[in-house]
Order: sequence, then structure tokens, then C-alpha cells
Amino acid sequence: MNADNQQERLSCYISGYVDGEGSFHIAIQKVAHVRFGYQLLPEFHVSQSKERPQVLRLIQKLWKCGYIKDNFRGKDNNLVLVVRNRKDLLNVVIPFFREYPMFSGKQEDFKKFARIVEAMNLGKHLERSYFLKLVGLALSMNGDGRYRRLKKEDIISSLESSETIRRVPQLLIGEKI
Repeated sequence: MNADNQQERLSCYISGYVDGEGSFHIAIQKVAHVRFGYQLLPEFHVSQSKERPQVLRLIQKLWKCGYIKDNFRGKDNNLVLVVRNRKDLLNVVIPFFREYPMFSGKQEDFKKFARIVEAMNLGKHLERSYFLKLVGLALSMNGDGRYRRLKKEDIISSLESSETIRRVPQLLIGEKI
């Protein structure tokens, strides 16, 4: 087997692994000193049991980015590889999953994730109307945010009452950003 074929197989394995154990997430964090009172924080996560950290180390080595930490969600015994650096998301993670797409519904979350990160790279999140569209897109990911600490209603309510944002326009999730 030649090196190109081995690399292709490894990349396909990683894509399938992430399809089962990974997530593309846009955290929405309330921060008083930012323009709209919230900031968007894109993150890629993939987890594995502490007993078998080799896959996470392999992905980290291959991509040359991210960090591995304990996953403190619940009382599990897992590690998680996290990539938060926007440059790494744009130059490594997003191109990887465009070349090696997943087969489950997670691919749709990835597409939304990529749109948000790319829009943020263009500074669109600094414009009121685009910020709201990006929030709406982020809230539509991962089962409409069923695991979020802040719920959609709370975020929208807070944005509606903000002096900076007086009215939330319809969040056009399908609109091209």
C-alpha cells in the first residue's frame, strides 16, 4: 500500500470517527463589553475514553493543531480534542471535512459551522443583521441547541431587550451569508 493510499484511508477513518464522536459547535457567550452583548465562539470537539487516547493524539499530530483535555461534561472518563483557533478551523478543520465529508446529519451541522466561521473571518459578525443571522444559524445546529446552557428564547429575549439591538429581524437560516 503506498503512502497516498494510507493517508486517504486514515483521513476517511478520522471522518467516520468524528461522525460518531465529534461535534461542530458555536458557543454563544454573554459578554458585557462586546458590541451586541454576546460573542460567537466556534469550536470543534472530538472525544474518546481516557483508556484509548491514541485516536485523539493521531488527529492532533496529523492536523498539527488543537489541544487535548479532560472532558468535564458529566461524570464521564473521557478526553476531548478541542480546536478553537479560528485560523486552524479555517485552514485545517474546515478543508478536511470538505474533502472527507461525514455521512450522517452531522454533515449539515458542519456546513453551518463552516458558514459561520467563514462569515466571522470576513467580519460579518460585527454587522448587526449578519450577527443575528449567525446567531440563528448557530442555534439551529446540534438538535436546535438541546444541550445549550443558554436557551434560544433567553438569547433572543436578551437581544430584543438590548439597547444596541432593538428588534430581532427574522433569522433567515437558509439565506446565503
